[in-house]
Amino acid sequence: MSIRELASLIQTRKLSPVELTQFCLSRIRDLDTKLHSFITVMGDTALEEAKSAEQAIVSGEYKGLLHGIPIGLKDLFYTKGVKTTAGSKILFDFFPDQDAQSVINMKAEGGIILGKLNMHEFAYGGLGTNPFYGTPANPWNTQCLPGGSSSGSGVALVAGLLPAATGSDTGGSIRIPASFCGIVGIKPTYGRVSRHGVIPLAWSLDHPGPMARGVEDCAVLLGAMAGYDHKDPASSRLPVPDYVGELKQGIKGLRVGVPKELFFEEVQDQVKERVEEAINLLKRLGASIEEVSFPDVHDATAISSGILGAEATAYHLPWMKERPQDYTTQTLVRLESHLPVPATDYIRAQQGRTRFIHRMRDIMQTIDVLVTPTVSTTAPRIGESTKILNGREYPTQLILTMLTRVFNCSGSPAISVPCGFADDGLPVGLQISGREFEESTILRVAYAYEQATEWHTMRPDL
Repeated sequence: MSIRELASLIQTRKLSPVELTQFCLSRIRDLDTKLHSFITVMGDTALEEAKSAEQAIVSGEYKGLLHGIPIGLKDLFYTKGVKTTAGSKILFDFFPDQDAQSVINMKAEGGIILGKLNMHEFAYGGLGTNPFYGTPANPWNTQCLPGGSSSGSGVALVAGLLPAATGSDTGGSIRIPASFCGIVGIKPTYGRVSRHGVIPLAWSLDHPGPMARGVEDCAVLLGAMAGYDHKDPASSRLPVPDYVGELKQGIKGLRVGVPKELFFEEVQDQVKERVEEAINLLKRLGASIEEVSFPDVHDATAISSGILGAEATAYHLPWMKERPQDYTTQTLVRLESHLPVPATDYIRAQQGRTRFIHRMRDIMQTIDVLVTPTVSTTAPRIGESTKILNGREYPTQLILTMLTRVFNCSGSPAISVPCGFADDGLPVGLQISGREFEESTILRVAYAYEQATEWHTMRPDL
């Protein structure tokens, strides 16, 4: 069920938050031994929160759509007194003394924290693998990657273990698992959701955000998570719109841009076909389709890599000196490769990013949204280190973030919504991006497309 469907039953007392929480916990017990989507299940505290929600609702204190709804947190969101590992061995016994601000916000709306979700070690990778806590299995094909770094969130949602989850996105880590698992995930504008209490990968590129099975559910979660936070210096003071209330305005007359460069160049044929079909449907729904040129878009990979590597290494340097043996080889090698990089390269990357942001703003003055594939391919097989696209071989990690990290560089919002399946039975994601702080517009487009198709209703056999 969607959050709205569950909320309707909870508000009218046809379903108790306790019953819903017990159902989720039962489903986790039945299925997660093979899915590995959770690191920590907070069963006792979740049931206590569910009982409190039920008492409040019976007393006439219903708070809204999120009241009594179980939520899973990517395991880099601080939870007071509950282990927060960031998918690592290094933080195996880290118990924060506070909640992340976005968690505080969701609790204030009546959300119930069900547990902490698996992820790529320290969020440093789009594969979603984890040797410490088990790699989450993609429910559509357990031999394939779930996508990362918010892998547990994507798996738990499509498997129906919970109705709502959080993720974080530094180069695509919400949108990649959303695409590979056939769910919805939105990376908000940089500063829309507080980073306070979220373990960083790269602080100038990190974007916490919601993941769910439907667009409206993401709108509900985003509305709860968002807002100004004085503890995050990048946090925006702009008011948070009514994302849910603006969803159904339709897209007639909206200008949809389709980029000429990058996004359709090195793409799996069936991914390209599904996305082109989605673009044609948007046209039938009343949007105007316009080709746009953004030659600078190819610079995004170099800019993002130059910033991410330096910031991640700066954060990890003490542990790299004291506990190098506690990293996976892959993560340690990636971190160490940035140690010799001079500060001037980081500064140039930030300067390049400033130019990139201004160029993106210029393009977005002529259109309302950009529509592209989320990822160039469907989910690769576990252990598949390279992919061949159009006769060229690419590292799998590079392919996964090639089309998503563009919008981490620009800081603009982007959402991934299911747009069909390839012949291999794996989902394809449609990426919709917009102007800064105009999440409402991309949610409207995503919702209009979703409601005109059936892809969001499909579930894997478990």
